Amino acid sequence: MTYGRERSSIEGDRTFSLTASPVERHSHGHPRHHRPGPRAHRRSRGPAPALLGGRPTVPPHSSARREPPPGTPLAPPAPPPAPTAAPAALRRLYFVRFAFAAVWAALLFATADTLGPLSATLLVIYPLFDVACAVVDVRSAAADGGPARHLYLNIALSAATAVGLAVAATSGIPAVLRVWGAWAVTAGLVQLVVGVARRRMGGQWAMIASGGISTLAGVSFAAQAGGADASLKTLAGYAFLGGVFFLVSALRLGRAAKSA
Repeated sequence: MTYGRERSSIEGDRTFSLTASPVERHSHGHPRHHRPGPRAHRRSRGPAPALLGGRPTVPPHSSARREPPPGTPLAPPAPPPAPTAAPAALRRLYFVRFAFAAVWAALLFATADTLGPLSATLLVIYPLFDVACAVVDVRSAAADGGPARHLYLNIALSAATAVGLAVAATSGIPAVLRVWGAWAVTAGLVQLVVGVARRRMGGQWAMIASGGISTLAGVSFAAQAGGADASLKTLAGYAFLGGVFFLVSALRLGRAAKSA
């Protein structure tokens, strides 16, 4: 009968819908189940990291600069480097050298007519005092990175001059002038080089001029030794002029320290 065939066809469709796969059911008019692919799973893992609670966030190890909150006091600027003590020590040394040169020149000028024990002693003392000053100067130069090597050369020259003057004093004034002239030339060149190396301190133009004048004076001393008018008074004037240059340099160093 027709009714029986239609009923058995309906029951067969129901059995097929329960046992068939989703693809087979879809081919028979049933809807297909949608399975998200792996890319969809990766894209749907949690919220985007750019927003969290409606505010942009910065990763914990990000190199982005974080601005301080309003009202935070700024850090004070770094203090300037402390000035070195070398110019101050050099200034005191220059004052001492001026005072010694002035006193020494006055004593030698008073005893310059003859080469006696007092004048011979004064002649030897002057380069020995220069050795002591150079030793003090080396310490300040070593602490400030100054020209210590040239000062060591000055120490050697002055020590050798002291020995040479002690020997020359037994021969007469011309021999003393030759030894002093050689010392004035070499020590003047060293002083010129040291003054150029220290020009960044300020106040060194006087030392540069003193070194140049000392070199020229040494040549004149050697020339004077061969004449009939050889005298120790020229050495007194030379020492006093050198002391004046030390005084000028000391004053210039003080002015440079105040303006720094």
